[in-house]
Amino acid sequence: MTDIMNELIELQTRLAYQEDTIQRLNDVITQQDATILQLQQQMRLLAKRVEEFSFVREGGEETLNERPPHY
Repeated sequence: MTDIMNELIELQTRLAYQEDTIQRLNDVITQQDATILQLQQQMRLLAKRVEEFSFVREGGEETLNERPPHY
């Protein structure tokens, strides 16, 4: 019966380590998801700003990256 008890203890130990590993992986995934959402929002804002700065409006016309008159 000691062999069965030892095997049971070993299985319980493995299960405890696996549960801990799963929880830590879940924590990392949750953190990465939050970071990805934040980065996506920043990318949208940056893309909007780039789009706004890419066009120079003169007299109602939109021209792309035109040199200013003082050049």
